[in-house]
Amino acid sequence: MFPVSAFAILLFICFVSGGPCDNIVTLSSSWPGGYTAALKVPIKTSTTSWKMDITFSSALTSLYVWDATSTMTSTVQYRLSSVSYNGVQNAGALLSSVGFNAYYVSTVNPAPTITTILFNGINVCSNVITTTSNPLTTTNSVTTTKPLTTTATPLTTTTAPLTTTTTRPTTTTSGSGLPTKYNYPDAITKSLLFYYAQRSGRLPIADNPIPYRSDSALNDRGQSGEDLSGGYYDAGDHLKLGFPLASTITIIAWSIIDYPLGYSSAGQLTKAQNMVKWATDYFIKAHVAANKLYGQVGDGTLDHNYWGRPEEMTMNRPAFFISASNPGSDLAGETAAALAATSIVFKSVDSTYSALCLTRAKQLYAFAKQYQGKYSQSIPQVADFYPSSGYGDELAWSASWLYRASNDVAYLNDAKVFYSQFGLSSNPWEFSWDSKEPGVQIMLARLTGETQYKNAVKAFCDSKVNQPKTPKGLLFVNKWGSLRHASNVAFICLQAADLNISPLTYRQFAQKQIHYALGDTGRSFVVGFGVNPPGKPHHSSSSCPNRPALCDWSAYSSTAPNPQILYGALVGGPDNNDFYVDDRENYVTNEVACDYNAGFQASLAALQSLAFQGLFN
Repeated sequence: MFPVSAFAILLFICFVSGGPCDNIVTLSSSWPGGYTAALKVPIKTSTTSWKMDITFSSALTSLYVWDATSTMTSTVQYRLSSVSYNGVQNAGALLSSVGFNAYYVSTVNPAPTITTILFNGINVCSNVITTTSNPLTTTNSVTTTKPLTTTATPLTTTTAPLTTTTTRPTTTTSGSGLPTKYNYPDAITKSLLFYYAQRSGRLPIADNPIPYRSDSALNDRGQSGEDLSGGYYDAGDHLKLGFPLASTITIIAWSIIDYPLGYSSAGQLTKAQNMVKWATDYFIKAHVAANKLYGQVGDGTLDHNYWGRPEEMTMNRPAFFISASNPGSDLAGETAAALAATSIVFKSVDSTYSALCLTRAKQLYAFAKQYQGKYSQSIPQVADFYPSSGYGDELAWSASWLYRASNDVAYLNDAKVFYSQFGLSSNPWEFSWDSKEPGVQIMLARLTGETQYKNAVKAFCDSKVNQPKTPKGLLFVNKWGSLRHASNVAFICLQAADLNISPLTYRQFAQKQIHYALGDTGRSFVVGFGVNPPGKPHHSSSSCPNRPALCDWSAYSSTAPNPQILYGALVGGPDNNDFYVDDRENYVTNEVACDYNAGFQASLAALQSLAFQGLFN
């Protein structure tokens, strides 16, 4: 028997499906007055650019498109055009990255359906005679959601009767719902592009929107020859470090689970799901035996002596692991948490993959619990980069996630025991790749509803709300990744607000921290987004000119902006007096990293979800 919500979705699909274009259009979500759809267009003839002329059965109020530009000829006709990275399509391929949110008057019944799609003049819908049509006369062009060859422009929405473009971060409508000061969908889209730029291994031809990136580190191997290709490069270098990456994935998966509307209303839900899967595929590879997990690939000294493209690396890349005799409960526990969270993400998307992630999560948790120790003692090579302060928080953290994923109360009991055993009720200074205490507190408050955990969360967020800020309003926790720390705290307090703990106060506080990064000081700290964004992130591959030009340390010392725009990367950020210089050589303020974007992107998804639902802006 379907729950009411599932029945409503099925009923809606019945209303908007059954048309001639069902072979091309797939619906993924809906709400009163709108729905999200993906397009899958089979390519019959090779092309270097394309146009899709789409006709709806009745009027739309607006159309929000991704991976294409959009123009409107009437309230029922729109043209979608290729962008720089997806114009070339070979015969036999499937163009599947394009999609949209359609908005219409909620009282319209039935909902508008697509009646025709002309792809380069050819109708690609089924049950319709294929014909050639003259191109539509277009007016009022709008920008694409992912401009890879120009500096960032906020997303624009095609609206009737004329289109408008927001060029300054004043007010932006987040799809439907409340207007927002900054374009959250654009920021989410670009943050996901940053993760695309960090991918290692063999990159899929059909899903690589970063023109300067291609296959790299295909020969990454374990000490017994295990395949360790894939995953993400940690930062501006090319090390693969499992502990901070696992923390990143747990947080991003958490945001997908709790704020799916934040991603779907931005047209990025599938990309966000694929983003975490790219990492969990690697974790599954790195988990080569029940009690053996690789936690690092690459030598820190050798890697940091190289400045260039990952595709051209030739240095030795050794790999290091934890085992029963060299344990790492923090690394194993955090990886278990990431896999457990990802199993929830994919539960209704790919049940087989979800089950695999949960199985591996249980194995790694058992390993972490039975053989306790700090991973940075077992892998001393990592101690210069990500040393662990302890593993008790990761044991409680992973147990909490396994309970949420499996509903097995034994994990919840373990989490409570570890919470007491390791003194996790205290008010910690941060929520980070190393410190999970606030995450444990919020998870147990959510899972149990018990006052002791809610009080701990409240104490943490109240302390951050009341902590003196920088002159321009930043919560300053640490000079290393100052914006990362503020964003992580913001996400915890957004979660607390969802539990009805000081909801307005915490949401306003969190919003202010995220808006600081987006431009409230007069400049953006997100590459390729907003006003005066950073142009010289400490990131080797984006500092390189187009191939085949040489890339070496001269690119590092160049005073010019990076030739490649590292869209969506959150830089380290300013100091405690708001001082910041856009300097590639300053790895304190201008470093970028996978974990820097995690809490930032998660908070964006939460804020977008709230605005889209009309709850907070």
